[in-house]
Amino acid sequence: MREDKKQELQSATFERLLKHLDKRKDVQNIDIMNLAGFCRNCLSKWYREEAEKKGIEISDLDAREHVYGMPYSEWKEKYQK
Repeated sequence: MREDKKQELQSATFERLLKHLDKRKDVQNIDIMNLAGFCRNCLSKWYREEAEKKGIEISDLDAREHVYGMPYSEWKEKYQK
């Protein structure tokens, strides 16, 4: 598989994972962390770290907003138990 196609598929898969997590707001980060060893916050941290590797500056809050689909403070208020 060509590298550009591989990256295209990986990107689409990541966005699909984010959409799945968005639909499952009932699943708490701690539950995901206990079961899988990562959570939404980990994904946002990895997103920011990969951006930095490519010379793209993105704040923690902006990375979290991308992963959560809304400002983190709003998500916490609405969905965190």
